Amino acid sequence: MNTTTKSKKQSAKSTNKKEGFTAEEKAAMRARARELKEKTDGESAVRGSIAAMSPQDRAIAKRLHELIKAAAPDLSPKTWYGMPAYAKDGKVVCFFRNAGKFKERYAMFGFNDSAKLDEGSMWPVAFALTKLTAADEAKIRALVKKAVG
Repeated sequence: MNTTTKSKKQSAKSTNKKEGFTAEEKAAMRARARELKEKTDGESAVRGSIAAMSPQDRAIAKRLHELIKAAAPDLSPKTWYGMPAYAKDGKVVCFFRNAGKFKERYAMFGFNDSAKLDEGSMWPVAFALTKLTAADEAKIRALVKKAVG
C-alpha cells in the first residue's frame, strides 16, 4: 500500500472516532480514585451520592437503598465510581447508576460478577429503571437475596 492511500485511511479513521474519555467518565474515575484513598463511612457516602442526583433518580435511589438494606443486611453500602453500591467481603455485588451520571435516558440497577445470579449460559446483569412499581420492588428484593446467596 502506498503512503498516500495509507494516510487517507488513517485520516478517515481519526475523524470517525471519538477521542478520549467524556467529562462524565473522567469524573467517575476521579470519584473512584477518591474512594480508594479516603476511608469514609459507606452509608454517608451513599446518602451523599443519592442527594446529588436529579429528583427522579433520587427517588428511585432512595427506595432501592431501603430495599437492598432490608433484603440483604449483610451487604455494606459504599460508593463505587461515585455511584451507590453494595458490597460483600469488599466486592461490589450490586449498584445503581442514575440517568444523569453519563447523560443516559434511564437509570440502571446492575450486578457485578460477584453476584450469584448465574442461570444457564446467559442471564441479565443490569436492568433499566424509569420508576419502581410494587412488582419491580418484589423482583429486586428476590434478585438481591439470590445475588448474596
